[in-house]
Amino acid sequence: MKVLITGHRGFVGKHFIKYFKSKNIEVVGVDIKDGKDCRDFFKTCDEVFDLVIHLAAIVGGRETIENEPLSVATDLSIDAEMFNWAVKTGQKKIVYYSSSAAYPISLQKTNSNVYLKESDIDLNNISNPDFSYGWAKLTGEMLANFAKEKYGMSVYVFRPFSGFGKDQDLTYPFPSFIDRVCRGVDEFEIWGNGQQVRDFIYIDDIIEATMKAVELDIQEPINLGTGIPTSFNELAKIMFDISGYKPKNGIKHLIEKPVGVMFRVANVSKLNQFYALKYDLKISIEKILGEN
Repeated sequence: MKVLITGHRGFVGKHFIKYFKSKNIEVVGVDIKDGKDCRDFFKTCDEVFDLVIHLAAIVGGRETIENEPLSVATDLSIDAEMFNWAVKTGQKKIVYYSSSAAYPISLQKTNSNVYLKESDIDLNNISNPDFSYGWAKLTGEMLANFAKEKYGMSVYVFRPFSGFGKDQDLTYPFPSFIDRVCRGVDEFEIWGNGQQVRDFIYIDDIIEATMKAVELDIQEPINLGTGIPTSFNELAKIMFDISGYKPKNGIKHLIEKPVGVMFRVANVSKLNQFYALKYDLKISIEKILGEN
């Protein structure tokens, strides 16, 4: 078996590399961090892989999404080039990572308590998603549909929620919280009022659930989440309780910072039909803090 991973040096990509290495599966990686734009790779590569995992994208934290929307829109080009290449070369199986940002923002307001289910996205009747990043991922899902329906390709679409892990970039909330706890900062900063709610899922569950769905040939969009709502204030408190750390000057809420939607949590009914989550948030935090 031979696997292609675009964006293999990113957070998710590195964990896929680890997964396949443990199974002695050959991986070809293409990443802009190595000076190799996957769009250039697609122009010259005609090899057919057993599995393509497409992760290459312009990503970043909330500031990137809101303050650099045109930069993020480059994802439209990246995804279009990948699907055109996949069709032209007759790739066997494609894993496409969409995002929870693709869901309508109208369902994610304060106190909405809507657990987002896969059917809340109707590609024939699209509602406004989260900035250009959400639009790019919706377009990617439409391209995935065309590849399946028009060209008969096997495409697996996943919508990850707030994935986290030890080696995640500090532009994301979870690792930045861990970093502040480990440094023992006097004043613990949280963007916004801290009441914004997310669905935190450990990276190993994301990888294993993805591969289980591919193994079972489940070719419909699947949420990757836990279905457990956790506010940023609650996340900080969990870390404080586990570590025994208390910021000397308390928590400072940076109200002027971008916070995104207020309630983004997955309905995991589909996921639960074929995969049982293995990693609890508190246990994962204990593990990560213990390794720092």
